Amino acid sequence: MLVMGLAISVLAIPSLLSAFSESRPPRAAAIMVLIGGVLLVVALSQKPSGYTFAEIPEVVFSVIRRFIN
Repeated sequence: MLVMGLAISVLAIPSLLSAFSESRPPRAAAIMVLIGGVLLVVALSQKPSGYTFAEIPEVVFSVIRRFIN
């Protein structure tokens, strides 16, 4: 959930920039940020000690390794 939340949140940034540059409401980007934020909160609440910034790359690479194998 942490990796999906991060991915969705990062993918919302170009959509936000595009909406603001074209002077239209960022509806899709807002929904993506909301979904990503909820996934991040759920992931952080599932692990009692939380995640440190140093652990995040390790978590991302472990998820990628699981999909490759």
